[in-house]
Amino acid sequence: MTDAISEVFAALADDTRRGIYERLLANVQGLTATELSRSASVSRQAIVKHLQVLERSGLAETERDGRDVRYFVASEGTKDASQWLLDHAAAWDRRIAALEQKVRSTKKT
Repeated sequence: MTDAISEVFAALADDTRRGIYERLLANVQGLTATELSRSASVSRQAIVKHLQVLERSGLAETERDGRDVRYFVASEGTKDASQWLLDHAAAWDRRIAALEQKVRSTKKT
């Protein structure tokens, strides 16, 4: 597993960060740390730290809006991690299919 993929999984392993990421996904205009903190159970400063982790992992990007910084989902952020999961899911599908075939051939004898 590459470091970039590890960073994505590590960033999304935290439920607070996953919630922030999901809110960013749902909001095309982006959100500021202040907007995110209004409905959060953690402080604005904690939100900023979570956003920094999302940004470092490639899951979020920023854009200046006057004095504010707006956070958006990075479009390519999950590409490598998604492909890694798809590859491993396909491998498991092949293994299960082979096992099913073996069970069926054993029943016939």
